Amino acid sequence: MITFATLGPSGTNHELVTKRYIDFHRIVGARIVFVDDFSVAADGLLNGRIDYIIQCAVHPDTPKTMGAHFKSMFVVDTFISPSKELAILTRKSVETPTSIGLLRPATESYADLSRWTHRFHESSIPFIYEKLLSGEYDSGLVYLEYASQHPDLFRIDEVIGSPDDAWIVYGRERTYRDRVLAWPDSPVVEQFRRLEKRDAA
Repeated sequence: MITFATLGPSGTNHELVTKRYIDFHRIVGARIVFVDDFSVAADGLLNGRIDYIIQCAVHPDTPKTMGAHFKSMFVVDTFISPSKELAILTRKSVETPTSIGLLRPATESYADLSRWTHRFHESSIPFIYEKLLSGEYDSGLVYLEYASQHPDLFRIDEVIGSPDDAWIVYGRERTYRDRVLAWPDSPVVEQFRRLEKRDAA
C-alpha cells in the first residue's frame, strides 16, 4: 500500500489536495497519514514508514522540509491545485473584533488585517477553527464551509476565495535527471506560443 503523509488533522486542505493527487494518478489503495509537524513526516519518509509527503509550497515549514534532508529526500513532483474556499469568520457575539487566528505566513497576506490588533498563528486551519469555536479568538481566517456549520455562531466578514496553490511531493528516489524537469505539454506552453507569435508579428 502506497502511503502519503500530509498535514492533519482530517479536514485540512492538505488532505483534500492529497486525495485529488491520488485520484489523478489512479493510485489504488493508497493510505494517508496525518502529521502535525512536517519533520515527523520527513522522519517517516527517511525511515521507510511512508512513501511520499505532500506539502503546500506556501506552508511555513516548507523551507525546512526541503532543506533539512536535501541529499536523501527529494522533490519528486509538483502540481497546481486550488483548495477549499477561505473566509474571515467572526463570532456574532463580538461587534468589534480585535483578535484573529491565522495560518502564518500562508494566509496572512490574503486580506487587510489592520483592524485586528491581536494576531495569533496556528499550524493548521482546523486548529484556528477550534479556538474560534471555543471563544479564544474573535475572528479566524478559515474555511468558508465552517460558516454553514454554525450559522448561529458566526458571520462572514469577508470571502477570500482560494488561490491556485503550488504543491510539492517528496520521495526518497530522485526523479530529476538533467536541466529542467517540467511538463513539455503543459497548458502554459500554449501561452508561450501565442506570445511568440505576437512578438514575431
